[in-house]
Amino acid sequence: MTLTADQITRFLRSVHPYDCLSDETLESLGARFELLTLSQNSTVYNFGDPLKGLFLIHNGTVEVRDDNGTVISHLGLRNSFGERGLLNDGRAATSARCETETTLLMLPTDSFHSLLQSQASVRRFFDRTRTSERRASIGDLATTELSAIMASVPQTIGLHERVDAAAQKMRSTGISSLCVVDGDNLLGIVTTGDLVNRILAENRKPDTAIADIMTPSPRTLPSSAIGSDVLHMMMEHGFGHIPIVDKNTLVGIVTQTDLTRFQAVTSAEMVRDIAMANTAQEMARTTARIPQLLAQLVGAGHRHDVVTRLITDVADTVTRRLLALAEANFGPPPVPYLWLACGSQGRQEQTGVSDQDNCLILDDATTEDMRNGYFAELAKFVCDGLNTCGYVYCPGDMMATTDLWRQPLQVWRDYFAGWINTPNPEAQMLASVMFDLRPIGGPLDCFADLQNETLNAASQNSIFVAHMASNALKHHPPLGMLRGLATIRSGEHKHQIDMKHNGVVPVVDLARLAALQGRLPPANTRARLKTARDGQSGMSASGVADLLNAYDLIAETRLEHQRHQIQSGTAPDNFLAPANLSDFERSHLRDAFVVVKSLQAAIGHGRSAPH
Repeated sequence: MTLTADQITRFLRSVHPYDCLSDETLESLGARFELLTLSQNSTVYNFGDPLKGLFLIHNGTVEVRDDNGTVISHLGLRNSFGERGLLNDGRAATSARCETETTLLMLPTDSFHSLLQSQASVRRFFDRTRTSERRASIGDLATTELSAIMASVPQTIGLHERVDAAAQKMRSTGISSLCVVDGDNLLGIVTTGDLVNRILAENRKPDTAIADIMTPSPRTLPSSAIGSDVLHMMMEHGFGHIPIVDKNTLVGIVTQTDLTRFQAVTSAEMVRDIAMANTAQEMARTTARIPQLLAQLVGAGHRHDVVTRLITDVADTVTRRLLALAEANFGPPPVPYLWLACGSQGRQEQTGVSDQDNCLILDDATTEDMRNGYFAELAKFVCDGLNTCGYVYCPGDMMATTDLWRQPLQVWRDYFAGWINTPNPEAQMLASVMFDLRPIGGPLDCFADLQNETLNAASQNSIFVAHMASNALKHHPPLGMLRGLATIRSGEHKHQIDMKHNGVVPVVDLARLAALQGRLPPANTRARLKTARDGQSGMSASGVADLLNAYDLIAETRLEHQRHQIQSGTAPDNFLAPANLSDFERSHLRDAFVVVKSLQAAIGHGRSAPH
């Protein structure tokens, strides 16, 4: 097959991100691509080969394997490959073979890097580290996009309805305005002020039509506007309500109450309110605002680990306050104790969906009467309080209320020794949970010694490490074979992917394994990977760097999904429909999952991550 430069240019117009480029840039770019026609089973490149450029499939299919020979993709028309190696050291990070007779367009390496430097849209498309560049200040209203502030399901009313119907709707929903619409088109706005000034003050009848008292064609802003735009419009015109309209469609509304609430919801103020509470019910009124806090922080551009750290700080404060209230209720503890969190709280990775995972380490002087009396009551008080505050009971009973997880220090030493020396499936599961322990409260100071002893013993037991490596491969990224994302096939979450168990958990497991091999004390996944990147684990620096970038994108996508749910008034969950993502987002998310799968394959073959 032969293609002219004009034909290549026309083809590029159908491929993202080149479709965003100007005609002049595209014409110049089309002339730089080289045409390659390869027969079936031809090798495009092998792992570790110097790459000649970026490859784009014009027709045919290409099979991509990682360095262990595991198939990770089958690529077809308009798919690019080779960029990962080009963006690292210039050597192929995978192997590629033509499954059929294939026509490839190759952009030489120098031209690829020049294109990245000159075209921001192309740079964003191929950039795998863009999430780490996001920065924001907590509660920075002036620079936060309205999508993070507005009520995204505005209450509406028809043009010809009566004002008494409007008043009843405002009262029942607890709001001060209604958008007057015809379908999705905004026609006007009516507020409680209009009801007072144009109905009561003028002694008009309740059956007056909305059209007679509304403010027609109100000023609006797009969802891409920022908080300062709202403030300036409200100040300049004396408005209290600003409808948000995109492409002539009403998508939300921002009120003075929204602005006040946005500025008021900070983790620091929530911590203060919880620290002053006297009952779990009082704390629950504060923790009920956690979804709003999450939506605000994500919308303001905070990196995912900052968001989850701030949300976990609230849970830690609730736990410590409940411990203080328990001691006030039951009296001082008969012996020192240490309350610890595991799971997402232990890793400081809580989101808008979290149950509780905790345990108690007691001083070795503890008697059975103390353990089954005072400390059983303390555990029940705290776990019940956490449940009241929205941290629901652990379905697997991984809580201090369970006798097994409320034991003296020596018993805990025996637990870890047994799991390490006899790594059966149950031991693997328990060790995985308990390697994420983090102290929350209590006067007993023993965890650092216990952790060091355990890490040293575990890292030196090759059989245990091998079992933990096997355990780290149980959760698979949701990759389909045909350049797609594998979704759940049936049930409530059909056509969705589980961003927890198939998204972040595989990375959590790999990071835990790296911490074990490198004897790394952090429990937080990102902190573990950053420490492992410094060479203190069994993974290569480049492999860990790739995994860290992939984790950032996966975790950020999960939080963005929860933010959209919260703003639409639904409870946040971990199930994301790929159909709701753009082609750009799906492509990058899939690439992130490929990185995770490649690292899993490397672990499965008993080798370090690819260099």
